[in-house]
Amino acid sequence: MASEIKVELIENAITQFCVEGDVVNYERYGNGHINDTFVVVFQKNSEQTRYILQRINNSIFKNPEQLMFNITQVTSFLKDEVKRLGGDSRREVITVINTKEGASFYQDTEENYWRMYLFIEDASCFEQVSRPEDFFQSAVAFGRFQKLLSDFDASSLYEVIPDFHNTPLRYKTFLQAVKEDKCNRAKEVQDEIMFFIKREEDMEYCKRCLEEGKLPLRVTHNDTKLNNVMIDNKTGNGLCVIDLDTVMPGLSIFDFGDSIRFGANTATEDEKDLTKVNLDLELFEEYVKGYLKGCEGSLTDAEIAMLPFGAKTMTLECGMRFLTDYIEGDVYFRIHKPEHNLDRCHTQMSLVLDMERKWNEMNEIVSKAKGGNL
Repeated sequence: MASEIKVELIENAITQFCVEGDVVNYERYGNGHINDTFVVVFQKNSEQTRYILQRINNSIFKNPEQLMFNITQVTSFLKDEVKRLGGDSRREVITVINTKEGASFYQDTEENYWRMYLFIEDASCFEQVSRPEDFFQSAVAFGRFQKLLSDFDASSLYEVIPDFHNTPLRYKTFLQAVKEDKCNRAKEVQDEIMFFIKREEDMEYCKRCLEEGKLPLRVTHNDTKLNNVMIDNKTGNGLCVIDLDTVMPGLSIFDFGDSIRFGANTATEDEKDLTKVNLDLELFEEYVKGYLKGCEGSLTDAEIAMLPFGAKTMTLECGMRFLTDYIEGDVYFRIHKPEHNLDRCHTQMSLVLDMERKWNEMNEIVSKAKGGNL
């Protein structure tokens, strides 16, 4: 990560991009755990402009060329749409800064991949939902992202993380981990194992709907947390969707569902007191309203009707992945204490149970938000 990067590599990377002016300074920026991020200040005459410089983590993203292809194709399309609608494409869409050679990334002599974006000024992102309005605005932003890309051919994009939300395949991986039981942990978690086995059909349903043509393939973000939306400091409106590393073909209901799993949960992801874990129906309703407002009629009736199912599927998948990792010896997710993955699994299980208790209410909220036509 950032502490391991030689200063000369950072400074050399800065000089490779097509930016006017002189470098004033640079420093590490943000709290991301995947890529190494710096803010770089350039000055031309008396005017200073900030940029984001990132070293792409190519141990996670195995093919940075494909990743940057996806990002440039999507941002170019988005900018054209925003301009057509009279918006500010430099603030409402990530701006990729090309290298002096005209490429979207720079590869240095030590196989590091670098990219640069224009810094979006006068906007903030938030780690947790502290105000329902911010959650609503993030929903509008992600919905608008979906709307603006509704005519984009999702099949033209690379699958940068193959089978990322292939829940049936994740389920097979889970069963294999249980069968192999490399760390002799399966006997400790039989109730948890049976929880997911009993919901096998639920985890297969969305993919089956895609294969049968009941749900369309869309351009999806695949990391729809609140902190991936910039909120305008002056208006309080959702301004720009950021962190497009996982943009690829997928299901709109999964983007919706992952936001609910993360943002409408009343507890933290590793809360040990499971009585604190609930689906906040008020936040769920705020997000439904915001998402449908942003989508502006671009979703099909089937997609809208299946929004609650998207939330349940993403929560099931996430909980199952935590349990799989626990059974395999905590080899994927970073843990900070013994049984951390098991605690995470339990919160997702509890959230699924609460969704099942509130299933009728969730569907009524969606139907009401659409206009009662489902």
